[in-house]
Amino acid sequence: MNIEPNKPAVFSTTRRLSTIPPTSNASTGAKVAKTILLPFQPLRKGEGGLRTHGRFKSVSGAVDGANPALLITVITVTYNAARMLEQTILSVINQDYPNVEFIIVDGGSNDGTLDILREYEHAIDYWVSEPDKGIFDAWNKGVSISSGDWVAFLGADDIYLDGALEAYAAAIARNGGDAPDYISSRVNLIKGDKIVRVIGGRWNWRAFSKYMNVAHAGSLHHVRLFEQWNGFDLNYRICGDYELLLRPGASLRADYFDQTTVNMSIGGVSDANWRALLEMTRAKVHTGGRNIVLSYVEFGIAIVKWHIRRMLWY
Repeated sequence: MNIEPNKPAVFSTTRRLSTIPPTSNASTGAKVAKTILLPFQPLRKGEGGLRTHGRFKSVSGAVDGANPALLITVITVTYNAARMLEQTILSVINQDYPNVEFIIVDGGSNDGTLDILREYEHAIDYWVSEPDKGIFDAWNKGVSISSGDWVAFLGADDIYLDGALEAYAAAIARNGGDAPDYISSRVNLIKGDKIVRVIGGRWNWRAFSKYMNVAHAGSLHHVRLFEQWNGFDLNYRICGDYELLLRPGASLRADYFDQTTVNMSIGGVSDANWRALLEMTRAKVHTGGRNIVLSYVEFGIAIVKWHIRRMLWY
């Protein structure tokens, strides 16, 4: 599916463009640096998008005289995922929500990913292809150049369902001026064309301190979460998303809405294998969310459940 360049306002990412670069949305003393473009590195394979042509997202506010629309940043990290990337891009830019910033950070793919990024770059705010230190390094890069009030992370082989971002915005609006740090929803786990399982429950500290009971792919993070907690820890290769949310502990202000927003393909890096479960255990102990004995008892139980799920799913 090709985008018609002569219709720039068709897409969720092109309805609120400005020639004025955004000011930092970080508060005083923020730990997350904010820039327009990532610093150049010699091994970079490419860079593009609306920002490189002097087109930027406006600050949050009224859209065409209508209701205020918060700017939502969607970050997709990819590496040699060309087979599924186009449908992921289309699921973002074809959302009805009118104020979306889309950033794609590629780890230096060699499978045709760059051709896809160049084809859709007039509907992508910024994309870059260069080596990184893993998914959480790439996510941190995306956050560092985001200008949205809220940040979501969508996998390169996942798709937003129709109306997903509008549902997020409605959930934010229900909180009025007292916005939480984190909002989550439900996610379909997909194998081929089949829904294998629906994941994602309401966040509560008692459950979350034991296991990842929320669906990260179906979540929004307020930008202050990264400002206050310094982004993702690169010591984690698989469960850095869980570790970040463990850091605030019971003080995390979280909300949930009972709607499915994402189809997520089974087989991603954080699928519950023993390495992921071991990382989750280390995160619980390191952040003080759980004592070491309970953590490793829960690790053993989780391993048994993982083997049962594999037998049922595969």
